[in-house]
Amino acid sequence: MAAKVFEGLGKLGLGLAVVGGVMKSALYNVDAGHRAVIFDRFRGVQDVVVGEGTHFLIPWVQKPIIFDCRSRPRNIPVITGSKDLQNVNITLRILFRPVTAQLPRIFTSIGEDYDERVLPSITTEILKSVVARFDAGELITYLPSGQSVLLQLPQ
Repeated sequence: MAAKVFEGLGKLGLGLAVVGGVMKSALYNVDAGHRAVIFDRFRGVQDVVVGEGTHFLIPWVQKPIIFDCRSRPRNIPVITGSKDLQNVNITLRILFRPVTAQLPRIFTSIGEDYDERVLPSITTEILKSVVARFDAGELITYLPSGQSVLLQLPQ
């Protein structure tokens, strides 16, 4: 009699473990300040951006790709020429974050490491065009070290 009870408890425990494993693989969390894009093996990247919280997905068919949507700083050093052809060594510090509605497009066209691919080239070109408008004396006068300058990137 006791053996049947323990056998029944063992089967129940095994069943609960299997159900728990499936449930764990069917849930994912999106932390505060992050957003998720769902990649489906059959339909590709979904157009819906998932917000913060705990969400369901189909295990082994869908995969969440989590993006950090908070403002983050990045320093980009640039050596460029001024208006009077003097070499200028300047470091640009930018704050960036992705547009959440465009995350599926960003993921499909650029990838998860969009900041590594896009920001250095864009900021370098914009900074070179701005610095080329001034000569070295004007840059020293107008931009003392540590001062912030706001540049609006084109959309």
